[in-house]
Amino acid sequence: MRVWPGRPYPLGATWDGGGVNFAIFSEHAKRAELCLFGSPQATRASHSVRLPEYTDHVWHGYLPDLAPGQLYGYRMHGPYSPDRGHRFNPSKLLLDPYAKAIGRDLTWTDALFGYRIGDPQEDLSFDDRNSAPAAPLALVIDPAFAWGDDRPPHTPWHKTVIYELHVRGFTRLHPSIPEPLQGTYLGLAAQPAVDHLKELGVTAVELLPVHYFVHDRRLVERGLSNYWGYNTLGYFAPQPSYASSHEDDKPVREFKQMVRVLHSAGIEVILDVVYNHTGEGNHLGPTLSLRGIDNASYYRVVADQPRYYRDYTGCGNTLNMRHPRVLQMVMDSLRYWITEMHVDGFRFDLASTLARELHEVDRLGAFFKVIRQDPVISQVKLTAEPWDLGEGGYQVGNFPVGWTEWNGKYRDAVRRFWRGDEGTASELATRLCGSADLYQRGSRRPYASVNFVTAHDGFTLHDLVSYQEKRNAANRHDNADGESNNLSWNCGVEGATDAPAILDLRYRQMRNFLATLLLSQGVPMLRGGDESAQTQQGNNNAYCQDNPTSWLSWLHDERQQQLVQFVARLIRLKREQPVFHRPNFFQGRPRRRSGCKDIYWLDPAGREMTDEARKAPSVQCLGVRLAGDAIPEVDERGERLTGDTMLLLLNKSRDAVPFTLPELKAGERWELVFDTAQSAPGQTSCRGGEAYPLQARSMAGWRLQKCEAADAPAQ
Repeated sequence: MRVWPGRPYPLGATWDGGGVNFAIFSEHAKRAELCLFGSPQATRASHSVRLPEYTDHVWHGYLPDLAPGQLYGYRMHGPYSPDRGHRFNPSKLLLDPYAKAIGRDLTWTDALFGYRIGDPQEDLSFDDRNSAPAAPLALVIDPAFAWGDDRPPHTPWHKTVIYELHVRGFTRLHPSIPEPLQGTYLGLAAQPAVDHLKELGVTAVELLPVHYFVHDRRLVERGLSNYWGYNTLGYFAPQPSYASSHEDDKPVREFKQMVRVLHSAGIEVILDVVYNHTGEGNHLGPTLSLRGIDNASYYRVVADQPRYYRDYTGCGNTLNMRHPRVLQMVMDSLRYWITEMHVDGFRFDLASTLARELHEVDRLGAFFKVIRQDPVISQVKLTAEPWDLGEGGYQVGNFPVGWTEWNGKYRDAVRRFWRGDEGTASELATRLCGSADLYQRGSRRPYASVNFVTAHDGFTLHDLVSYQEKRNAANRHDNADGESNNLSWNCGVEGATDAPAILDLRYRQMRNFLATLLLSQGVPMLRGGDESAQTQQGNNNAYCQDNPTSWLSWLHDERQQQLVQFVARLIRLKREQPVFHRPNFFQGRPRRRSGCKDIYWLDPAGREMTDEARKAPSVQCLGVRLAGDAIPEVDERGERLTGDTMLLLLNKSRDAVPFTLPELKAGERWELVFDTAQSAPGQTSCRGGEAYPLQARSMAGWRLQKCEAADAPAQ
């Protein structure tokens, strides 16, 4: 087989129409061996080629006789010395970190480990068994795709509504989607799935990890799987199990088809990405890719004990973002998914880990500096999960300009308020207004806050109002996994019930949470399935449940159907009313010309409420008036933003409260838009100064309406 010198860049396997260039980084390897396989069933290589050139720590070679569809892996030769941080073992076939497609998934065997399982010396021992029969294989692809007139929707952040979903779980049980497409990229692109997203009115889907990931051996042996996918092994390849066909490069093409369809529906695609650790685990984990390619470069090792890893993730290892080649891999991956796969943004799992220069979290670390100046990555949506498991890892509010953050403080404040905790009204007011205490400094905007009440990790919305305690026995960790402090309230009965009064209260609470979430300043993120009251039967850590526990059910009863319609109405209200998606923070002071405030808070007597008054522990009920004619910003065409003046009333107490609506001018009235005490309220209007019976544990929204003289209520 002919082998030419080739080029050190780009890394990975690149087909140029005449042959394939192979390039792989390893600073400490002594030799790189390319292994070619004839089929996914092959147990040994058909050819082994020593890459002939080594340039700037990159081994490379060009094979003019190869074409797309070729399966391959690597064997890296070098020292096996865990005490010095090196774990080279040429008996282990390794996955190219830049693989664009996976031609074969792994099969768990002891041969995948670089040391002898069960040896008293553990990873200091050496295993020389050939792992090729069980190792994952990379696939050379032809990246060409007929994108047509595909264009990113470019929805502004302040108008974005995110819907978090799992590619498999979202459509796995959808009865209107052909069975071969259920649970796949093409299933998400199927018309029934797209119609649901459009009917809700969401502007973006945030996909749980779709980078190629591995299922932990301990889970597989227990009949479980890493369903969520936070166990990445390949940062360039889409997860093959989410494709309707695993043949050749079908997963790549089907992913692109999905993106194209969603874009045509005006829906952006955001990926949940895991650049903080890999699926190779701790020092006792398998040798599948980076560990065998150059362990000391790719991973954060303990300085004086390089046998062990720095673990800021709770998953056994941490990627070494201090190394320029590791940083390059992450940046190359991000650019690839933007330019080749056309995605619109990323949510970074445990993002504080990426900012650790030495040990402390540095919010202006190398990673953020590089992204800030990158002309491609800096232009898409970037969201941080602003914490990790290391010391000082909780960094909500501390990420740089240009980033949004999952606002964990928003989640906790809203849960506490609607649970009925004392002294929560003041913080709820701050969170509802965009969390200025966290994001106003440093020229950040309200949309820096990605607001959420629930997410994939934790109780579903239904379970948040149905369970006091987690029920994770199915995970086979003796119910020890998952968060114990859920800030939940079961409405009087633990778990499932047929009691009408309890069900009424639970659905009212769900509407309270949804109305608060969707009408707060900032970017709302709706957990997929919450709009239809999906339950996981109290499991708040269903990461390993690839079964109906996690899959969305599309068979909805009347209550669930009404909840879906309620969510759609709220999203439409947020989109139509500028006061609910302001690009800047409220000022809270009288404007020069009109003298009116853009926002002020009310007590149940209809009087303006001071900041100090809201802080009183006894406050159970409050209102907020948002002036639609006092917005200082302009729209995309430079025209002044105006909308209706809106009024929100919130009552977390166990008793109904007569709430006096603010006084109005002649010819004006308050029109009820929604009341969470009613699944579908009829038309109701009230005069200014009139008391409205705000029911226990409920929230109501009003619109200020101008009315004809003949219809104007007497003042």
